This record gives sequence, C-alpha cells and structure tokens, in this order.
Amino acid sequence: MTTDVEVVVVGLGGLGSATAWQLARRGAVVVGLEQFELGHERGASHDSSRIIRHSYHTPDYVRLTLEAYDDWATLEADAGEQLVTVTGGIDLFPPGAAIPADDYTASMSAVGIPYEVLDVDAATARWPQLALPTGTTVLHQERTGIVPAARGVAAMQRSAVAAGAVLRDRSPVTAVRDLGGAVEVVAGGTTYRARRLVVTADAWTADVLRHLGHDLPLTVTQEQVTYFAPAAPDRFAPERFPVWIWMDDPSFYGFPTYNEPTVKAAQDCGGPVVTGDRRSFEPDPARTRLLADFVARTFPGSGPVQRSKTCLYTLTPDRDFVLGAVPGHEAVVVGLGAAHGFKFAPTFGRLLADLATTGEAGTTVDLTPFRLDRPALTDPAYAPSWLV
Repeated sequence: MTTDVEVVVVGLGGLGSATAWQLARRGAVVVGLEQFELGHERGASHDSSRIIRHSYHTPDYVRLTLEAYDDWATLEADAGEQLVTVTGGIDLFPPGAAIPADDYTASMSAVGIPYEVLDVDAATARWPQLALPTGTTVLHQERTGIVPAARGVAAMQRSAVAAGAVLRDRSPVTAVRDLGGAVEVVAGGTTYRARRLVVTADAWTADVLRHLGHDLPLTVTQEQVTYFAPAAPDRFAPERFPVWIWMDDPSFYGFPTYNEPTVKAAQDCGGPVVTGDRRSFEPDPARTRLLADFVARTFPGSGPVQRSKTCLYTLTPDRDFVLGAVPGHEAVVVGLGAAHGFKFAPTFGRLLADLATTGEAGTTVDLTPFRLDRPALTDPAYAPSWLV
C-alpha cells in the first residue's frame, strides 16, 4: 500500500515534532514517523529541562537565539501553556579557561544583547551559593532560562496533531528512495510517497541517510545527568539561583530547582562513544563521582546525589548544526542539533518546514555553516572539536 503525502518527517524528538507542528499549522499534509513509542527515553529529547540562552560563541548563533525565544512564544500560544522559565544565567570562566570568554562577550555585543561581567566577589555577593576559584570571570545574562524537554516535545506533538499532522510511532524506516521529483519512504509496513522528506532522527540520522548512499560523519556518545538533593532547596530556587555553565575542559552545566526540590547538573561531552542501538542505560559511577566532586566544590549545599540517568549526544565534528538539503538529493532535508539544539527546537521546526515547502529558510541568520557540504562533514581529515 502506498500513501501519498506532501512531507514525511522521520524522527519525532524535539526537532521532528516541531517540524511536524510547523508544517501542519501551514496546512501541509504531513506524516511523522517514530521508530519507538512517542516520548521515548532512548535519545536526547526526554527528561525534564534544557537551557535556553542568548550567550553563544558566534554572532549568528546569538541572532538565532532571538528567533528561538520568539518561536517558543509561538508554541506557548499554540499549546496554551507556559514553557519558558526565565532564571538568569551565568557562564563561569576560570583562569586559563579552554573556552574563550571574549567569543561570548563579542558575539553578544555584536547583536546588542545586554550582559554583565562580574568578578568573584561581585558574583558571590549576588549568589552566595557559589564558591569559585580566584580569578574566575562570571558572565551574566538575565534572559537565560529553562525549557522543558519531555513536556515541550509533548506540547509540540499535541499541537501538530491538532493542526492535522499524522504521527505514527513504532514505525522504523526500512527503505528510502529518491524518485527525482518525489521521495519514497518505507516504514511500519507502509510506503509513503512525498514531495519532501525531513530527517530529524538524531542518533539514527546517518542510518537513514545511508539508504540514499550518503555518509554523514557523526559521533554518538552516551552522556548522563545527575540530580542532587540540597538540604535547603529554597536556596537553589529559580528566583534565587541561576542556570550555570562551567566554560572549561571538562565543561559542566546545571540548573536551579525545577518542578522538584533537586538541582540538576551534567558534564558536556564526556561520555563513551556508542550508537543509538548499542548503548547502556546505566550511568557510569566514575563519571557521577567526577561531577559530584565538582558540584560539591563549586556549589556548597547542593547536596548528595539522588539519581542519574542517561541520554545520547549526536555530534558533528565541528559541533555546528546540520540544517539543509542532502547534496544530490535536494528533496531530502536534514536537521540535527549537535547536542545543543533543543533550545532551538521550535526554530528548527520552522526553518525545516520552510525548506520543505519553499526551499528557502525564513531567517536573517547565515545558515551556510550548517550545510551538509561543509568541510567538517566532507573532509575525512577534519579534526573534531566539541567545546562550545
């Protein structure tokens, strides 16, 4: 049996669900395919919280954050619920930090985003929960906040279905064929013929593209987040404690309390290389100890470990996004967040919907660095660098 639709979206995590929503609200006939159950915990769009922020390392990323806040507001209006919680945020640059503070301040200055640069004394006077090394530079941006992961995805999926999208779970893709003027996708025993295919399959993106003979050099790692139970959780409430990122190698990040009396923290890019299908769901005790030692030292009173859980990072060699058509297969569009894309999920959805319907993305941001034909994705000798 063959079903004709306008667009097929493969992968219904944050980016794919946002794309299905954006397409459906424009009246497109769209089918979203998910190989597991909707809202599963095998990828990168589950659990409680993600950071949203203006603080980024290039002006174009900063400009894209402006669109992200606007697109989350559109989703909030569509879904009828608040999704963005503003807490303020601090980027912590210890002496000799591996990530340059100047990249962040210059990028925000170029776009006109206000920020403060504080020394340790000023920062600890404002946030006495901090215990920072002498000489640490603290970059504060007041609009930083939290967006919900699982709840945000569910809101996108509800809004997509309400607008007419068909979302099919337990429908793994077994074949993709470029027919020239159309794309044929076989999944769950059904053949779908579409004008465009959008691939937002995260850790399984390369697997889907191999059906077209296209190789995308992605690295999948198993990461983990840990929740700590402070004795006085009110000290870490969102109105009293900011989102934070430790801008060194290793890099860590964390949150104030959010919907429960715990604080969440994690290491960025520290886990073993795995695949979407071959990984463990068990946290690594050694990595939990590394994080717990850092958190106890830097945020006294954050409390003991309560629980840890795993997720996947799908990394490009340059840590930049993938957003564009597959070379030689222009009817196939790819979206990949490179393990820092959830804050941009509604924006990815809008831009991917643009590319699938008009071929042009509606943005003032230069998306050239995200193309699939860039050196990081085509040069086998390109040296990976994941710190941002």
